[in-house]
Amino acid sequence: MLSRTPLVPLLVLLIFSYSCSVIALVHQDFLDCLSLSDEDTNDISSVLYTPINSSYSTILVDSIRNTRFATPTAPKPLLIVTPVRESQVPPIILCAKQSGLQIRTRSGGHDYEGLSYLSRIPFMILDLFRLNDIDIDLTTRTAWVQTGATNGQLYNTLYNTDPTLGFPAGGCPTVGVGGLFAGGGYGGMFRKYGLAADNIIDARIVDVNGRILDKVSMGEDLFWAIRGGGGASFGVILAWRVQLVTMPDLVTIFAVTRTLEQNLTDILDRWQYVAPNLTKDIYIGVFVAPVFTTNVSLTLQGSFGSLYLGRKSDLLKIMDNDFPELGVTAEDCQEVRWIQSSLVFGGYTIDANPDILLSRNPTIPSSIRATRFSYKAKLDYVHKPIPKRAFKGLWKLMLERQPDQGELLFAHYGGKMNEISESATPFPHRNGTLFKIQQLSYWNHTGNSRQSIRWVRRVNRYLTPYVTKNPRLSYMNYRDLDLGINNVGNTSYRQASSWGLKYFKGNFRRLAEVKTVVDPTNYFRHEQSVPLLKDKIQETSFTSQVEVSSM
Repeated sequence: MLSRTPLVPLLVLLIFSYSCSVIALVHQDFLDCLSLSDEDTNDISSVLYTPINSSYSTILVDSIRNTRFATPTAPKPLLIVTPVRESQVPPIILCAKQSGLQIRTRSGGHDYEGLSYLSRIPFMILDLFRLNDIDIDLTTRTAWVQTGATNGQLYNTLYNTDPTLGFPAGGCPTVGVGGLFAGGGYGGMFRKYGLAADNIIDARIVDVNGRILDKVSMGEDLFWAIRGGGGASFGVILAWRVQLVTMPDLVTIFAVTRTLEQNLTDILDRWQYVAPNLTKDIYIGVFVAPVFTTNVSLTLQGSFGSLYLGRKSDLLKIMDNDFPELGVTAEDCQEVRWIQSSLVFGGYTIDANPDILLSRNPTIPSSIRATRFSYKAKLDYVHKPIPKRAFKGLWKLMLERQPDQGELLFAHYGGKMNEISESATPFPHRNGTLFKIQQLSYWNHTGNSRQSIRWVRRVNRYLTPYVTKNPRLSYMNYRDLDLGINNVGNTSYRQASSWGLKYFKGNFRRLAEVKTVVDPTNYFRHEQSVPLLKDKIQETSFTSQVEVSSM
């Protein structure tokens, strides 16, 4: 009797073979297209990596900050391109589009959900880390910053050019400015000068038709959209022109810790009333995390870290008058140059060589946030003070985690943020916002990811009565796919509103209007990209293909 091949395995084999054939054809179509472009093909081929190249894995993993997505089963790109000139980007986009390849654009790799290097359909990574030139104009006190530069590189370059020049961006030195500025970008100076996006005065972007556009040629609407609405929905941003700010000769920093036994609950309760109303020259962020005491018992510790754009004597007067509960003393404060404050908030020691800010992959054993690890994050905004009694239930949840496994980050608003209209840019979290709370769960390679993710979601659910409602707001740069996800192909505005209104409030509709005009076929898309307002998506060849993997 003849044996018969089981039907299901045969179907799987046929689908797999078909998918591999399609992927091979797409890959070859892309290479053939590039060979016909005006750009020197040899130059592009020297920065193009496929899975058979020895450097492919290194380039792929080098910028992955969340090891949750650096697993063998994570979707891998068909190829990675790392352009060294802006002129190389247009033919890459045009050929990828023609070949049915989706582009994922990466500059620093700090994407919370890995959307800059993952996709559910055949894709390539356009990694811009080599486009990192910074050109400073001392006369106008402006700078052109290519999108592959990092915060640390920007700060270091400014300091070495003119120590009085600064820029209000993020605290983490390895974050790429491409995604950070496009989503808003806040740091220790945002209460004085606003977000990074608020200080952008020009940009260069490659649109879906391969045109390099600046502020004038892209038009007011697109320029508005990319300063807080994300860049990956509209094209590939090549560079930002930013307005620099003047820094004092010395700034003052302090770091004061208080445990539950040292009245942390009362101090944090007072902080939420006082901090948003302080002078715009000061910022006091709070990190709350489990720690072991000397007798090996678990408690919570709040670390109050401050940057003051002035001298120690003035800061002490402010703290004595407005926030005496924290008990800041002269011994807690240090007067430093602003570049030293950038080192401290970046996880380095105050006497470290500022050139360490140039490293994209530094080693900082003392700071878990500066190393590679797996994590899941949630973000909430608070418009009314949280009742003090509510902190007790929150502390109970926090004490379920071991040290270096969970953390709450409190960042207060006020100052300049109250002076900018919520429609001035797509970033809407302005006047009326007291502070935001980021909730993070960490684990290592061998840790229990499901348990850790469940824990941070429990913390988030607990906060529900005390944070914004209808919608419950969040921040695009702290991407959270729990809020909603787009379809692989067409996604309606209504469906995308499940996450879009939480990031952008009423600005989401204007973003969709801009998207409909500048990318009518919805080529630049991902799991949380801005949708079209009308059903204009023309299905490309790859939308009907079998999904390579689910995230």
